[in-house]
Amino acid sequence: MTKEKVILQVDLSAGRTWTEPISKELEAAFLGSRGINAKLLWDLVRPGTDPLGPENVLIFGAGKLSGTGAPSSGRTTITCKSPATGLYLKANSGGHWGTELRYAGYDHVVVRGAAAQPVYIYIEDGLVEIRSAAHLWGKDVRETTRILREELGEEIEVACIGQAGENLVRMAGVMCSIYNTAARGGAGAVMGSKKLKAIAVKGSGEIALKDPATYWKVVQECVKGLLADSGASGLHAYGTSGSVLPLNELRGFAVDNWRRGSHPNLEKISGQTLADKYLKRKVGCNSCILGCHRYTELDHGKYAGSYSGGPELETLGALGCGCGVYEWEYILKGNELCNIYGMDTISVGNVIAWAMECYERGVLTKKDTGGLELTWGNGEVVVEMVRQIAFRQGLGNLLAEGVRRAAQQVGQDSWKWAIEVKGLEQSRVDTRKAMAYALAFAVNPRGADHLHTETFAEFGLSPEARAIIKDITGDEKYANPYSTDKRAEIVRWHEDCYAVTDCLGFCAFTTTALFGVTPDRMARLFAAATGLEMSEEEIMKAGRRIMNLEKAFNVREGAARQDDTAPWRLLNEPAPDLPEGATVLSQEKLDEMLDAYYILHNWDLKTSWPKRETLVELGLDEVARELEAMGKLPG
Repeated sequence: MTKEKVILQVDLSAGRTWTEPISKELEAAFLGSRGINAKLLWDLVRPGTDPLGPENVLIFGAGKLSGTGAPSSGRTTITCKSPATGLYLKANSGGHWGTELRYAGYDHVVVRGAAAQPVYIYIEDGLVEIRSAAHLWGKDVRETTRILREELGEEIEVACIGQAGENLVRMAGVMCSIYNTAARGGAGAVMGSKKLKAIAVKGSGEIALKDPATYWKVVQECVKGLLADSGASGLHAYGTSGSVLPLNELRGFAVDNWRRGSHPNLEKISGQTLADKYLKRKVGCNSCILGCHRYTELDHGKYAGSYSGGPELETLGALGCGCGVYEWEYILKGNELCNIYGMDTISVGNVIAWAMECYERGVLTKKDTGGLELTWGNGEVVVEMVRQIAFRQGLGNLLAEGVRRAAQQVGQDSWKWAIEVKGLEQSRVDTRKAMAYALAFAVNPRGADHLHTETFAEFGLSPEARAIIKDITGDEKYANPYSTDKRAEIVRWHEDCYAVTDCLGFCAFTTTALFGVTPDRMARLFAAATGLEMSEEEIMKAGRRIMNLEKAFNVREGAARQDDTAPWRLLNEPAPDLPEGATVLSQEKLDEMLDAYYILHNWDLKTSWPKRETLVELGLDEVARELEAMGKLPG
């Protein structure tokens, strides 16, 4: 049975559900998943809404091509107002949940209101029920998924929260297919505030393609392009953690709470060492041909028997070298706990590293830590703090608020070593050594993070990366992370491409790390799937439309140029291992790049707000009118 594309609306306060069709106009303008999510968020959430109040909405959007067999196309975007930043949030997850949602006949699920008691949503094709989750509340992610599969069948796909989401931890994620997480920005806390434990879904429908012959032809082009990419074999062999050593050589992998960008011990926690000692099997998300995910177990030691998906590159940095920890047993155990409690390893590791520096400086004492020695390299304390954060116990109750709020409460200049932008803890790239990343992290509407604008190509580590930089800038010499030249062009291209990637449900590794799924191929796939003709230029313009809408959401919430920045430490403390001749990131250098970026976008230089003509040219007339009525439209 072929299902029509619809949005499933769920009002937990009223206890009712209904569906709405996705118009061709909405699909053409915003493509799907992240794009349509952003439009729904703009329409449904009013300025000043409490992110943890019932007026916030939680929107799940399956990739437009999820379930169609395009390589690595099964991802899901979750959108809401972030409890970490108070601004726009999109978080993205792999696994199989989004594909199952599309088989059930829905492209999006919009969750409104809040239940009085714990509930879960059960979806099976046309059947949608809001059921009691009293027996699931308090359970971890693994146990919740196991119970639901025993009750509903092994084929069920589950998106759920663990105890961290229930306890409104501002770094709680939504876990899909057990080990895949929409991690960043606190979407799990929004789910917990609604007393929504899980969404369990299974479907039996088919996904129609308007032009199957053309679609499968382009799919084969994508497959060949990905398998021919020089980075494909390494990604399969070592996963994302295979980048630990190359980034260490570039002195761009932050350690010890961003005091430096390299360390001689990083080989101990590299992807190569992980594969040799702890890897049990490689795992792929829906329709993935690369299999970059890891599944690991500890066979010996204090935590023998621990197992989980991952750890990824970011986790090794956050729970490992960011805290001075180079022993696998603590990193793997901390990763397992984050996964089963449902937390973002990046934010968790960062806030623990901040607390360790506070302890070292005497800003936090044993009285504050409950007697724990928060010393660098103390892996047992890292594991214990993961648990305390999830359950808001002891010092963990403070750290569960995120590093910005924690620093505001602790004071004593601790904000200077709080590594965040807009309230989101920074992901692991040392942006003193990578200027495109520095710019991308500053302007990212959700905060300092790579999974919105992945500019890995600026390092020029492969022929394909250098070719992309040449296509963007006209010369591959700009594949130089220490240069500020052409960073605006590099960031904007990656922004547009990444937005399209999320909309269609592709993994970003296929479009902005490997380059087999090009914008041209995405445009042709979209056209063949939907019947809506789209050129490469038009689909990239749709990506830009989505980026401008996300920016406008933040403008409506009060954000301006001063929020597009970098952490104090990275602007004011040059790394001791900065390569000779490299650009030192400073406010002046960042301002130069921001000016170039705003000019390229046709945004106002003083405020960073999009201009009327920019929004109108992108078809965002209603957005322009609302911002104008609020006095937030320049010119």
